[in-house]
Amino acid sequence: MPRIPVMTFIAAIAFIFLAAYAASVVPSVEIAVVISILLLTVFLFAFEVVGVDVAAVTVMVILGLVSSFSEQLGLAQPLVPSKELFRGFSSNAVMSIIAVMIIGAGLDKTGLMSKVASTILRLAGRTEARVIPAISGTVGIISSFMQNVGAAALFLPVVGRISARTGLPMSRLLMPMGFCAILGGTVTMIGSSPLILLNDLILSCWCPWR
Repeated sequence: MPRIPVMTFIAAIAFIFLAAYAASVVPSVEIAVVISILLLTVFLFAFEVVGVDVAAVTVMVILGLVSSFSEQLGLAQPLVPSKELFRGFSSNAVMSIIAVMIIGAGLDKTGLMSKVASTILRLAGRTEARVIPAISGTVGIISSFMQNVGAAALFLPVVGRISARTGLPMSRLLMPMGFCAILGGTVTMIGSSPLILLNDLILSCWCPWR
């Protein structure tokens, strides 16, 4: 049985006390349950007790169980209707992130990222003053038309190979690339997950000017 790190154990106790305190001061049981589930989600994602995918599915299952046994828990109504529990999988943001992860893994396995790294080095040289703008500009343009997180993740192996070939520290290459990916994601409505969600809300809400 794997041992739990001390910091993770201390954080778990702190989150439990925080959830208990929040449950004692909120005006309703529903709010207390939601805050507890939210704190559990933050804890699982922040300390990576389990994988991110396992944590997401676990929280979704807990939310479904709490909604199913709402009467036994003293809730006035289910937190999420059973028909709406898996509706998040139909979101454009979720599907686009999954697609970007699959495409990125495929491109890396085929060796295309190595060719991209070689092309950047051939055009920009091996000096830091030319490599950083080349990488950051490329990621910024790509993140305008795909998820900025996916674009940054897609170029992580490229930056690693360029750092190994040029001797430049990865930290000096990753920070400008990350900022350019964020800026590029704001250019279009499909460049970042919040903008995709916002676009879905705009399309689904009632707009008086239609």
